[in-house]
Amino acid sequence: MKMKNSGIEWIGDIPDDWEVKRLKDVAISMNSGGTPNSSDESFYSDNGTPWVIIADMKTDFVFDTQKKLSEKGLKDKKLHVYPQGTILYAMYASVGKVSELKIDAAVNQAILAIIVDKCSTNNSFLKYSLKAYEQFVAAESNGNTQYNLNAYKVSNFSFAFCSLSMQEIIAGFLDKQCAAVDRLIENQSKQIEKLNKYKQSVIAEAVTKGLSPSVPMKESGIEWIGKVPMHWKICRVKNVFSLRNERNFKELSEVNLISLYTDKGVVQHSDLIETTGNRAVNADGYKIVKKDDIVVNIILCWMGAIGKSEYDGVTSPAYDVYKPNKSVCVQYYHYLFRTKNFNAECYRYGRGIMMMRWRTYSTEFSAIGIPFPSIEEQREIADYLDKKCKKIDKLIAIKQQKIEKLNEYKKSLIYEYVTGKKEVN
Repeated sequence: MKMKNSGIEWIGDIPDDWEVKRLKDVAISMNSGGTPNSSDESFYSDNGTPWVIIADMKTDFVFDTQKKLSEKGLKDKKLHVYPQGTILYAMYASVGKVSELKIDAAVNQAILAIIVDKCSTNNSFLKYSLKAYEQFVAAESNGNTQYNLNAYKVSNFSFAFCSLSMQEIIAGFLDKQCAAVDRLIENQSKQIEKLNKYKQSVIAEAVTKGLSPSVPMKESGIEWIGKVPMHWKICRVKNVFSLRNERNFKELSEVNLISLYTDKGVVQHSDLIETTGNRAVNADGYKIVKKDDIVVNIILCWMGAIGKSEYDGVTSPAYDVYKPNKSVCVQYYHYLFRTKNFNAECYRYGRGIMMMRWRTYSTEFSAIGIPFPSIEEQREIADYLDKKCKKIDKLIAIKQQKIEKLNEYKKSLIYEYVTGKKEVN
């Protein structure tokens, strides 16, 4: 196969009979949409026109949307309804994400709707080409903390094109190959899901039932806890932890900024800057956190945003900080507070006008009933869970690595075939 220089760095060499075209050369139309005022309920209707946001682009195809617009909502932003087969390209947030409409729908301003000239371009081939470009898109985008594009830049993206018949052959080949890889990824993902569920069940069982299956049990009197060992006590959070409300007045450069995440728990902000790009401007008035304190996100604690701090530092005033007020094993309560049943109690005790604004204030949080084994048993349970969870997390990490390798293989596969570096046999 004779090759030539494409003149485009990310594409490299292409077969001699291929050519480079810009996206706007193969598209009949390319337009983004908009977002009607979310506070005006008349703009939205359960029976209205599907309206795509990036969160709806979960797979290669969009079959339904979270929200639908009324005729009034469409007119508010002069939104166009695009037909099935329209390619959707994310320009903000999840930059480079690609899907195809399987319904007639409008889109928001973060999405570019692309209708191609089907006489020269195969839809699937172009989708794969856009996917191949995703790993190079950072060079074209704006923004320090988040990649952003605009319709003009996207329209000038260059891709390698072969004949329409060859595009169809390559797209069909990639459909089969990628489907096979996706099945392997799905299998690994299901195994990870099972391991995470197993981990949750192990934690929940240990922190409420102890480690000895033969010990006599009694009713705790608290629904979410159920039966506990006969010798355990039951108390309230306030009997074990008290609110720490000390404030910071030092410069940002003098303190260790601490963050709280649902999945990660309590982490040092400095460890996350490279991955999130989030940077605080100052830490004046932030709450002081000591090692072994429990940090609680009052809005998201019902989703598990609670955790033990391993560090001294300061954290957002939006969080509550609890210090142990007696000799306890905080690691035991770290595990307890992150169980789904305890999180459900945070929701039950909380209040708010909508789910994502649900708050569990310190008064309510402190009133939640919890088990209180002896400190020796707390330590024993915490040590057991540390070891058990470490083994489970290791298995999860191995499977996650397999998924990453499969995704890299899939990216490489797509790139090599849509740029002509490999031929379909």
